[in-house]
Amino acid sequence: MDSRGIDQVLSELRATAQAAGGKSASAPTETADGVSFNDALQNALADVSAAQQDAQKMAQSFSSGDPNVNLQDVMVNLQKANLSFQQMTQVRNRLVSAYQDIMNMQV
Repeated sequence: MDSRGIDQVLSELRATAQAAGGKSASAPTETADGVSFNDALQNALADVSAAQQDAQKMAQSFSSGDPNVNLQDVMVNLQKANLSFQQMTQVRNRLVSAYQDIMNMQV
């Protein structure tokens, strides 16, 4: 997945928020625990990707006849990967909506 578009949107959102608050755009935005929003989003994307890859590997193992993999575990992992992907899609949709709202604001 290409995250350059997300990075660009995040940098524009930071610059807009900091300009509205009177701060310079050079300081990274961090939460109370010291993790930036960009890092949290990158980690979430990596987790979703890892869940999908694990589910796919397990499904391939089951379809190749591995006796250590049962159908219930395969189905549960596939559903977990599907739910995490749907959740990330909703987060992306909310970010795009927030970006569009901010860009449509008159300053």
